[in-house]
Amino acid sequence: MNDVVRINTNHRRSSAVTYNGIVFLGGQTAEDRSQDIRGQTQQTLAKIDQFLAEAGTDKSRLLTAQIWLKNIKTDFAIMNEVWDAWTAPGASPTRATAQCDMGQPEVLVEIIVTAAIGKIEG
Repeated sequence: MNDVVRINTNHRRSSAVTYNGIVFLGGQTAEDRSQDIRGQTQQTLAKIDQFLAEAGTDKSRLLTAQIWLKNIKTDFAIMNEVWDAWTAPGASPTRATAQCDMGQPEVLVEIIVTAAIGKIEG
């Protein structure tokens, strides 16, 4: 479990890296960037679910999250609705949300998470 494992890696970055029982996901964004904030958030969280599963864990094991919004004033409430429906009950991670200039103007939300690997026992 102490080996570094890289998931979906190219010359610049990995989508996820596991080490010592922790999975670190890089910034995830929606594939269909023509969607509004609700659609982009849903797609981004679905990608996070996929990478967590590939790493051997799930959203119930989230430790922390960083959420970047293109426009926090207009999109914060809707993003939170989607986030709240997605998170596992009783397993909310620490979280920070901020507004930032995105690398591509059509990206409305980018999410980074860290999670423990494995299932909760007992």
